[in-house]
Amino acid sequence: MYNLPNILTISRIVVIPVIFLAIYIHSALWSILAGVLFVMASITDYLDGYFARSRNQNSVLGRLLDPIADKLLVVSALLIIVANQMVNPITYIPVIIIMCREVLVSGMREFLAEFRVGMPVTRLAKWKTACQMTAISMILLQRLYLIGDVVGFIGEWLLWIAGILTFVTGYQYFEKCIDYIYTVENNKKNPVKTVEQEVIKIAEKVKNAVSEKVKQQVQKGKSNDGAVKPAQNKKPAKKKVKRPVKKNVTKATVAEK
Repeated sequence: MYNLPNILTISRIVVIPVIFLAIYIHSALWSILAGVLFVMASITDYLDGYFARSRNQNSVLGRLLDPIADKLLVVSALLIIVANQMVNPITYIPVIIIMCREVLVSGMREFLAEFRVGMPVTRLAKWKTACQMTAISMILLQRLYLIGDVVGFIGEWLLWIAGILTFVTGYQYFEKCIDYIYTVENNKKNPVKTVEQEVIKIAEKVKNAVSEKVKQQVQKGKSNDGAVKPAQNKKPAKKKVKRPVKKNVTKATVAEK
């Protein structure tokens, strides 16, 4: 539990109240501090996954807290931006889209988890997250000296791009969820399809198990290639066959008979 990836994930949750204070402390210095903390927290979002994979430190706690920490961080930063009026009112549209999408996807994942159906993260969703984090960081840092206005302007445009990508990925997840619900409802009406799908699932499990066993045997065979093999060309030693001993028949013996 207390490995480096989990500590980085927990740090994103701990830093949220500090960033949230920027709503009440109206100063350029505190706004810049909130932006710097958000940038550092966004970097830990990449580092915790990297260390978890490289060090083989995947844990149940990490899988639980990682999406929660990301959503809390993004929603808190968006509330700061709106409360401090750091963007034009028209830019509230992508802010609302992003917040609604987070609630929608969380609800769908919770629903599909009851049926043990996962919703893997797509590549477009990863681009959306990167664009979203960059946009929020630049908006929070718009009070920097000299370059603040340019940074804020670019960040606002990136937030619009993130809003569009958020809408597209949210629709993709929603479509997958609706397709699954439609499939389940059809299977209830046609039990033959349900049995067929169960057989397919069992066949896939057997196939995966057999392929894994074959891989293990292949790896085991490769590891034994360097071992010294016993000589196979030696002929087995011949066993000595005992011949029966012939008794000498004498004349006296014949007479006795």
